[in-house]
Amino acid sequence: MIKKQTLVALLLLLLIPVVMLSGGFLFSLINPELAAGHPNYVRNWHLLNSLKTGIIWAMFAAVFALYLTGSYLVIRSKSQSSLWLLLAALGPIGFAILSVLNDRAPSKSDRYSRFLRKLNWILRTAYEIACFFLIWELAWNLMLVKRYAMIKYQSITTGMTAAQIIAIQDASSGMYAFSEGLEIMFFVIVLYLLRPILFNLIARLLPSGPTLETS
Repeated sequence: MIKKQTLVALLLLLLIPVVMLSGGFLFSLINPELAAGHPNYVRNWHLLNSLKTGIIWAMFAAVFALYLTGSYLVIRSKSQSSLWLLLAALGPIGFAILSVLNDRAPSKSDRYSRFLRKLNWILRTAYEIACFFLIWELAWNLMLVKRYAMIKYQSITTGMTAAQIIAIQDASSGMYAFSEGLEIMFFVIVLYLLRPILFNLIARLLPSGPTLETS
């Protein structure tokens, strides 16, 4: 059985792109220049500009709160000390460390924890290193799939060719590189959280599942 804290943590982390998209949409709706031609132009412009800036800061604060709460729930699900939360400041690297912490109170049906306990420190280290590189590679490829899907969507909705859209993106390569870097880090965090969940689900589907219960 998957622990409630883990499921809630996964839900909170999946809300991060929703919050970012919503914040970006609201940010794009506000144009301080709409105050032009109206009385108190300067004051209204500053109010609209402050509102626009406030939306971005509120979005980042909400994302940080979701990430921090999700990290805390992962620690709680493993019955580990809350001091481990300090590692959350390291982003996906810190979350990777939190995800490899041993579960001090695993459920009887947690086959992933039993699998880890059977590994000696050499095999455990090799396993975690292999997972680290595999997860980052998967995250990179997920970002590429998302990029190509968005190019295809924009091509259909705008009528531009894929080459034209790529050229526009290349003109703002720094912004797109930053955005895609954030996407990769998000995918890494989610994949680490999904690792024990998927392991347990697959283990339950395997024919050898009943024998694992008695081991």
